[in-house]
Amino acid sequence: MLDQKLQKLLTPVITALGYELWGIELLKQGGSNLILRIYIDHLDGINLDDCQKVSYQVSGVLEVEDPIPGNYTLEVSSPGWDRPLFTLDHFISSIGQIVKVRLNRPLNARRNFSGLIQGVNDSNIILLVDDTEYSLPYDQINKAHIVPK
Repeated sequence: MLDQKLQKLLTPVITALGYELWGIELLKQGGSNLILRIYIDHLDGINLDDCQKVSYQVSGVLEVEDPIPGNYTLEVSSPGWDRPLFTLDHFISSIGQIVKVRLNRPLNARRNFSGLIQGVNDSNIILLVDDTEYSLPYDQINKAHIVPK
């Protein structure tokens, strides 16, 4: 819910700066410390100046709107080579690549999968793992990221 609220709040700001909002993670670190990690992308790649520019604008919006209770640290980053996959479109554009996926609940007695994305069928990710094809429900994916070659 909070991720969707943040997406809705921050997408126009980041898009107006000429970047794509790749994804958002709100992570607990230690006791009550939170990290808000925002991934941005651009056709020409992302450098430190890009991250600083987005961080400055996003900080202002977050300060005014105050969508996250308590203290947190804001990080703005490129998705990198091992980019996390957040949306069905990310999986579709990654067909033919190797990914690691962690599910919320076990499927066939396992939660972790590493294999080749064969395709996307409705809301299922078709993954080839050791010559076995798995249909992973998108709504059960906790985390997923590309395995760099």
